[in-house]
Amino acid sequence: MSETKAVQEHLFDAATQITETIDFGIKVQDVRSGRTPMPPQGLRFNFKIEGELTGAKIKGKISGIDYFYLRADGIGFIDAQMIVTTTEGDRIAIHTQGISTLHEGSAVSQFSESESFLTASVKYAWINRIQGWATGTVDLATGKLAAKSYIA
Repeated sequence: MSETKAVQEHLFDAATQITETIDFGIKVQDVRSGRTPMPPQGLRFNFKIEGELTGAKIKGKISGIDYFYLRADGIGFIDAQMIVTTTEGDRIAIHTQGISTLHEGSAVSQFSESESFLTASVKYAWINRIQGWATGTVDLATGKLAAKSYIA
């Protein structure tokens, strides 16, 4: 028997901004503009991210780093470690892993990712037992990210 689990309820929306990009020899803007060809081994970037979470279950600030790897074919791999500080002051660690597709001729990339959570907060202990799923976009020209997260 084969069963799939549907995405359940909405967890939060994230409105974030890339605040710093750390490159490892080639800047993302140089590849996007065509000044520098994409190397065959791809590129690595560390994106520092900050922003806001809003939702019925969680509200607060989010910050962290996405250890992003961009293959030569334009497929990106997300591996982010984030910290949510809720409006009440509780902290939740989020680990996300996913895939991103940058469309030719566009600065906008679409992504989907899985999310796992960890906290010692009694109020938010329920989040330790769930798996999250998020989809969204990032505009590399502006550094703005928008995502919707659900309980999977």
